[in-house]
Amino acid sequence: MNEYIYPIIFGVAIGTISRILMLRTDYRQYPTYLHGKTIHVSLGFIAASLGALIVPAIMEEQYTAVTILTVAATQFREVRNMERNTLKEVDGFELVSRGKTYIEGIALSFESRNYLVIVTAFIVTLVYILSNFIFAVIAGIISFILSKRLMSGSTLKDIVEIENQEVHFDGAGLYVDNIYIMNIGLPERQEEIRKYGMGFVLTPKDMNTITTIANLGQRQAILHDLSVALGVFRDSGTPALTPLIKRDLDDGRLGVFILPQVRDVNKAKEILGAVPVLESAIRMPSESTKHNKEVHNK
Repeated sequence: MNEYIYPIIFGVAIGTISRILMLRTDYRQYPTYLHGKTIHVSLGFIAASLGALIVPAIMEEQYTAVTILTVAATQFREVRNMERNTLKEVDGFELVSRGKTYIEGIALSFESRNYLVIVTAFIVTLVYILSNFIFAVIAGIISFILSKRLMSGSTLKDIVEIENQEVHFDGAGLYVDNIYIMNIGLPERQEEIRKYGMGFVLTPKDMNTITTIANLGQRQAILHDLSVALGVFRDSGTPALTPLIKRDLDDGRLGVFILPQVRDVNKAKEILGAVPVLESAIRMPSESTKHNKEVHNK
């Protein structure tokens, strides 16, 4: 029997398991359907197979076999396109949409997780060949931990303070704390908002956060996650009942206005805190060389 059979099988198994562990279904609902899970697990198996086969190819000096990774990279980019297109089609039927920025982040994460599977299978197979099964198991556990850390980014509670504030009207103007949200002229709509509306104020912890949470895609992600988790009191054709986020231009705070079906303040704050900080929304003005020079000169 070929000496590489067991290391390859073990590497493929560990890589596939790591993809299954990274495939989570939560309140954000991706993926929730059986066929979607099947697709991603199958692609994870393919990625694990590629990662495991690289080591024997190098050991046998079959360097041309490594070029198959370029084909794999192309295929995994198609995974991103598949997720992007699917979510865009579905997003048009949501009462509160995810938004393009959130969709792009989800699609990117699905592509990147296949690369993590390749690295995991590569490391485990390499350790198995160079040492033994026990060390390969240890390498697999370490790879699981590293993959878990790499796939988890920052959440909103890391960058903002979350406070519950009552919604109120000043004439026809709707406010959360002192942040203007929108104009509601119909008395019946005002009554519905008083009855079902909830308000939160997000206070940034530093100047980088001010720019990050101002991003329109990040704001839409907040509204979508809240609406999915708590439900939303609205239907199509009722713009006055649309959840909104507006910004205090003086200090960068965000006023969040929602109409949830589940009016639980603690749960709402927990959901708010768990909203992912989108990679494309992150800004670091404090890291700017020009900014640092200006601060230093002052």
